[in-house]
Amino acid sequence: QVQLVESGGGSVQAGGSLRLSCAASGRTFSSYAMGWFRQAPGKEREFVSVISWRGGSTYYADSVKGRFTISRDNAKKSVWLQMNSLKPDDTAVYYCAASMSIAPMTESRYDYWGQGTQVTVSS
Repeated sequence: QVQLVESGGGSVQAGGSLRLSCAASGRTFSSYAMGWFRQAPGKEREFVSVISWRGGSTYYADSVKGRFTISRDNAKKSVWLQMNSLKPDDTAVYYCAASMSIAPMTESRYDYWGQGTQVTVSS
């Protein structure tokens, strides 16, 4: 079992940066692909990025490609999402999630979820 705790959210002006962190508990963190999802008010939760078990593969939603970077450190049981050039459309609650699949972009393929951290980008 894996427990996930996100941190690093906050309020920032457009063009700014934030770095989200996700700390995991459990002995099998390195067995999981780790993903980030987000949910804006009134919208469905959507895929943002995923990193494979050992970090060799990463994927991004088109809306964040070139601005966001996902990374992980299995020794620290942590995954990060560096968000640059933030836009008001990036405002959402961001969730960290763990999956036994290789590098899924589908919400249903994830087994464990964090509680979320709020990111607010003002214009």
